[in-house]
Amino acid sequence: MALNLLIFLGSVRTSGPPFPARLGERVALYSAQQLTAAGHKVTVIDPLDYPLGEQFKPHFAYSADKAPPALQQLSERIKNADGYVMVSPEYNHSMSPALAHLLNHFGSSLFSYKPCAIVTYSAGQWGGVRAAVNMRSFLSELGCLPVSAMIHVPHAQLILNANGAYLEGVNEEQWQSYFARTFSQLTWWANATKEYARRSDGQSKPSAFTSHPAQRNAPSQD
Repeated sequence: MALNLLIFLGSVRTSGPPFPARLGERVALYSAQQLTAAGHKVTVIDPLDYPLGEQFKPHFAYSADKAPPALQQLSERIKNADGYVMVSPEYNHSMSPALAHLLNHFGSSLFSYKPCAIVTYSAGQWGGVRAAVNMRSFLSELGCLPVSAMIHVPHAQLILNANGAYLEGVNEEQWQSYFARTFSQLTWWANATKEYARRSDGQSKPSAFTSHPAQRNAPSQD
């Protein structure tokens, strides 16, 4: 089944050091190419395309239809997507501040009951693996549950060029297989949740709370 997938690029830094362009763009473009080749509709969400202003005010804090056009457009894309790919570098063993800031503008109701894949990268040897561990809890709280397989791309500048294509000498078959393992999990779960949501018993989605965050609290002994 063809899916509608969003790839979130987790970088806004447009210059080095040590590289003049964002490594994340290469990884996001490659991911998009692989998923598009599999027959899915893919949109790359670049934080630079969504000016968020200096004061933090999330989409859900606006009155109905009063949110800035860019936020409203992205909220609709998130709502209509079947699954997500989160592409992030590592900052202090955590996910990209740019990615977290963008995602924090939207409530979990837009992401809930849909899967996501975690893709991290680095210019060094670790591939952002420690950020990926941090991302699991963040994305689970947001509602887009991460699939078990993750992708880590060390030395991304030696694997992909600025267009998301392989550089000379790279073992293309191994990298395609590596990405495919995670993306096959993502598309399996996305198809499953999409199909179930179409059924009558899949229309009613339970929520963590309906009126106040205190509804999450354990029962009081008083």
